[in-house]
Amino acid sequence: MQTPFLIGDRLYLRPLGEADLGLCMTWINDPELIVFLDRRLPMGLEQERSWLKNQYGDPSSFSLAIVLKDGDMHIGNCGLHRINRFDRSAEFGIMIGDPESREKGYGTEAGRLLIDYAFHELNLHRVGLRVFSFNKRAQAMYEKLGFVLEGIERESYFRHGGFHDTLMMAILDSEWSET
Repeated sequence: MQTPFLIGDRLYLRPLGEADLGLCMTWINDPELIVFLDRRLPMGLEQERSWLKNQYGDPSSFSLAIVLKDGDMHIGNCGLHRINRFDRSAEFGIMIGDPESREKGYGTEAGRLLIDYAFHELNLHRVGLRVFSFNKRAQAMYEKLGFVLEGIERESYFRHGGFHDTLMMAILDSEWSET
């Protein structure tokens, strides 16, 4: 394991580094994945480098690599963004970039590690997220983690020639303690 930060049963989360940028750039430009990330323009290596630099220079946001213990393979990223110390809230984000690693429960395991850290180490009260209505796989994972639908931004996202709803979901620390 390389610089593990949070350790689970099958995977661990570690800080992202310069060596990860090529793989991250491949994922962020994947047409099958980009539709779920609210990205429309290609991402180049310098943009990825700048993004990484900003991640570690901004105390209100951080991203971590999701790495399988078996084979030490980087399969995705997750993070907390817009961390607000006054309101004790943050926005959760996750991406399983490796197509072969999707639908195997790795996102759920990584999400559990990060959300537990948010509530028990960062002392947050609320973790929210936004997900597009057509991303049923992600919605199922978020519900499994305990996120609750709070609202819908109707027809707020234009993709594939039509408008789609954006769902707002969140989990509170008291709800996480019950899981």
